[in-house]
This record gives sequence, structure tokens and C-alpha cells, in this order.
Amino acid sequence: MSLTTSGTARDGGADASAATTVIVHRIRLLDGVDPERFESWVRDVDYAACPRLPGVVAFAVQRVTDAEAASPGEYFEIIEVTDRTDFERDMRSDTFRGLVAEFEKMAMVVAELTGDRVGSGYRSR
Repeated sequence: MSLTTSGTARDGGADASAATTVIVHRIRLLDGVDPERFESWVRDVDYAACPRLPGVVAFAVQRVTDAEAASPGEYFEIIEVTDRTDFERDMRSDTFRGLVAEFEKMAMVVAELTGDRVGSGYRSR
């Protein structure tokens, strides 16, 4: 989790996403960083740390594939959190600080959007 969501959302409850905040980071790899190294770290370390961040409901990193929208080495991550206060508490944890230290060796956040979900949204599952 770059700069970097509680209970019902993890087990797929019907009301799970109604009161969450979503954070989107646009990410760019630092010069010379191999995309596979970054993606491996995301899969093996970043995702694995999420259960130790109680404010995190959902988290995923996407590789930008639209050639007109980005240069190679661009990604975006979507972080769904219970609320900004809970996530700010998570950000002070040793787990989160460790993730940031490793992330900053490979990439940087170039833009951030934060918003509250309108209604419950739609999820097929």
C-alpha cells in the first residue's frame, strides 16, 4: 500500500460498502525499477499485509494498460477504508510504515483522489 480498509465488508455482507471511503492513488515507478519486481512485491508483501490494517476493507493495484493514458511503469491502486480516521490510525502502525519504506524505493504516488461512496454501489458478489 503506497501511502498509503472491518468486519462485514470482508465477509461480503450486503451493507459492507455503504459507509466506506475510497482512496485512489496514481503510481509511477522510479527510473530503473523493473515492473515485475514491483508487481511481485505488491502480490507477495503489500496484499499480505492488509489483514494487519484493520481499517482496510479492500485493496488492489492495477497496471495501467491504456497506452494513451500512461507511460510504461504506471499503476493505480484503489484502497477502500472504513473511514479516513481508521486509515490514518493504520498509517501510524509499524506494518504500514514498513510498507511505505519499501514502496518508496520503487515508486511514487503522483496523484491522489479520495471520496465517499454514493449509496451502496454495485458488486456482483
